This record gives sequence, structure tokens and C-alpha cells, in this order.
Amino acid sequence: MGGVRRVRTAAVALAALGLVAALPGAAGAAGAAGTPQPVPSYRGADGAVAVAGKPSTAGAPQLKDGSVYKDSIAPGERYYRLNLDDRSSVYVSAVLQPPGGAKVSYSDGLEVDVLSIENRSCQSGPGRASFGYDPVPISAVGGRIMQEDAGCQQGGTYYVKVTRETAKGGDPAAWPLELRVQREPKLGGSNAPTTAPSVWPSASPTLPGTDAAARAGGTGFNDARALGTGVWSDELRPGQTRFYRVPLDWGQQLGLAAELSAGTMTKDSGYASPGLSVALYSPYRSLIETEDASYDGKQTGLTLPRTPPVAYENRFASDRKAGAVRVAGWYYVAVTMAGKVGEFTKEAVPVPLTLRTQIIGTPGKAPAYAEDLAAGGFGVGSEDRTAAREGTTVVEAGAAAANRSVMRVVAGAGFGTGTLLLLVLGGWILLARRRTA
Repeated sequence: MGGVRRVRTAAVALAALGLVAALPGAAGAAGAAGTPQPVPSYRGADGAVAVAGKPSTAGAPQLKDGSVYKDSIAPGERYYRLNLDDRSSVYVSAVLQPPGGAKVSYSDGLEVDVLSIENRSCQSGPGRASFGYDPVPISAVGGRIMQEDAGCQQGGTYYVKVTRETAKGGDPAAWPLELRVQREPKLGGSNAPTTAPSVWPSASPTLPGTDAAARAGGTGFNDARALGTGVWSDELRPGQTRFYRVPLDWGQQLGLAAELSAGTMTKDSGYASPGLSVALYSPYRSLIETEDASYDGKQTGLTLPRTPPVAYENRFASDRKAGAVRVAGWYYVAVTMAGKVGEFTKEAVPVPLTLRTQIIGTPGKAPAYAEDLAAGGFGVGSEDRTAAREGTTVVEAGAAAANRSVMRVVAGAGFGTGTLLLLVLGGWILLARRRTA
């Protein structure tokens, strides 16, 4: 029975491999039908836990560090609960995902605040993100930061308040919300830095000029495409946002530029301001920098300022942008082409996008954390550098790991089946010899 079971397992595994191999072709056939597909929506995190925030702190559900949650939020407030220690900084990010075609404005946005039981903000105020004219995913972050002479340093119960702000006459429907809790342990010892760097290399980066390699961006933080130093080609449709991720280790900086080529015009002229937008996010999904450029259906581009070197002490900087570059890990890039571009170009025909990225500097020595950073989703390891070279997403990396498991099952089943066949063959030979004798 064991041999038969292994044979069946091998057959199932091979069938699974055949199915996986067939998927790209099936997807390509669907795309080749010529029917314009809607812009893909934000892909939520695999395994996200469903949770229902409360309109007040009473009965607020608990969020645990290292976990991702999914909820929905209408205009107004939602509360969640945290149980925090007295040794770690904690970041709570909220990603609001408006549906395609939703109406938004600059007065619409999202706020996240971590509060004590006395209803005091644990930072100088809530983290905030706002929309432009396009309903793209936005991320806001609140936190409790371990810092000398700061509030909220003791362990205990805290609350997370998430507020969706909507202009008068805005969409009253509940929109999907993704919450992620990340914990950064404190430094070991007594020599932790307490002041921000005074200067750092800030000259405009010299970005690569090599031929572009294809790298298709994802729909959000969970399926962002990995990039290293290089030139990368992709494409955008009006109203679409593509996400990418770049590993920055301690002491490293990022240089980044984006270009849109000419589109397929439907009018003699057109103009969108902004037409191209680029946003850079930290490993805990906090906005660092955003730049935009107008677009008239012809070539346009922009270059972001070089980031400060990743350093623990950046958190003490008065500049919010520098303060967010405080921990090593994946930094996220979101590139958006405005929906207004569809008014003067063929909406179903993507416009070529070029990204130029440069990771500047060699990895430096990590601060002496009391615990491993990787548990909080921070730090850069060998697998992250491999992902950047190969251009994989987290989803693809998971699928590759599953395929490796399947291959191990196939190999094991093949070994077991081969052993069984050798035993049967040996039995036949022995029986034949006995009959001859």
C-alpha cells in the first residue's frame, strides 16, 4: 500500500506541476483576446486575518505584532487594541484601497494614531495620507516609538484609531482596509545614539543608462516587484499604480527616476497635471517622498532626491522624510499614471514606463539590536538580495517554495517507487531460479 500511495502522490504532484506550468499560457490567452481588462485591484496579503474595528474603544479587537489584518472602513473612525511591551517600537500601517472609478479629492484621506488609555497620542500627531485626483491605494502609519523623554514608554494597553476623511458629498461606502503591525526591538546596551546625523551625501544620483530589462510591477505592497540597481521597463494604463520594492541595507541610499514614453493619442493634444507620480515608502509603509510631473502624451520623467543613508539615528531628525529612513529593509516605490491621461490617449493601450534605480554604497554594520529584526519584517538578508537580482515578488517566492516542496515529494515518491520495483524484480528472479532448480 505504501508503494501505491507514493505512486499516487507522485501522479498528483506531477499533475500539480502541469497545472502550474499551464497557468501562464492560460493567462496569456485571456489577455490576447483583445478585450480591454480593468486595471487590477490591490492584492491583499495572503493569510490576512479578518477583523472588525469598533466605532469606539469599547470592545475594540486586538491586533498582534507580526500580523496582517483586513477590514473595511466607511467615512469615520475605527478603533483597535494593542498590548505592548516596554522594550519595542511598534508601527501600525493602514492601507486604504478605494475601488476603481471612485471619486476622491485632495481633502480625502486617512489618519492612523496610536493612543494611550488616557487618549493621548503616542507621537506628535497621527500619521496621515491623502489622495490626489486618482483613487489609488494610500498608506498611513501610526506608532509608539521607544525614545528617551517620550510618552507611552510603559507596557500595557494602547489603542489604534483609524480615521477615514471624506469631503462633503464623497463616497459613503466602506472601502477595504489592510492593517499591519510591525515591531522594532530596542537596541541592546547603553550606547544607543540619540541625535540625528548632521550631514550626508545628498548630491543627485548618477543613474544607470543601460538597456532596460522587463520587470512588471505589482498592485500593492504585498506583490511589489523586487528591483536592484539597473534600468527596468514596464507599462502603465491611465489610473493604474504599479508597486516595486528595493532592498536597502544599513548605510545605503537609493537613487530613483521614472519616465513615461509617448502614448497612443486620440486627440490632437491633451494635458494632465500631474500625469506621472512616484511615491517612496519605508519598510513600515510610511511615505518618505513623492514627486510628480505633467504629461501631454509625449515623453516625460522625474528624478527623486537621493535618500539619506539608512541609519538608526535618522529617527531623531527634524525632517520627516529623513526620519522615515531609519531601518534597513524593503523600500517600496509606487508609480501612478493619472486617470486623466485616458481623456487624450487610448485607455486600453499601455504606455511604456522606464525606471532607473541605483542602490548607493556598501552595506554597513547593523546596530546592536536586542532581538532579531527579521521577525518584524525589517533587515536585508541573502534571500532579499537574491530576490532583487531575480526580480521576484513575495507571491512568486512563495510559489517557488511550494514548487520545491512538490519536487521533493516527486523525488521521494520516485525513490520509493524505484525501490518497490527493484524488490518485485528481485522476487521474480529468485522465483525463476527456484523453478529452474
